[in-house]
Amino acid sequence: MKIQPVQMRRLFDLIKNKFFLATAAFIIWMIFFDKNDLFSQYEYHQQLSKLKQEQEFYKTQTAQVNKDLDELTSDKAKLEKFAREKYLMKKDNEDVFVIVHEKKE
Repeated sequence: MKIQPVQMRRLFDLIKNKFFLATAAFIIWMIFFDKNDLFSQYEYHQQLSKLKQEQEFYKTQTAQVNKDLDELTSDKAKLEKFAREKYLMKKDNEDVFVIVHEKKE
């Protein structure tokens, strides 16, 4: 496909047009050199997605902690079980044995 002289002349006239040059320079500037260029926008979008995932995770965790807190404040047996499991608390007349399983690598 060979470019004809008439088509070449039109292309040359288009490139010489000051409005075309200004528009092309503006587009190139916005795509590559501006503070909010395409690459930055992509990174911002990725960061936003990550933050939304973290937000959902923390909402789920907060709901679980609130549920556990309600259970612990309303039920003495669950509070005692929680204290024994998490903090190794015991009654005065009891002995506590902690069994630690070794991890096989």
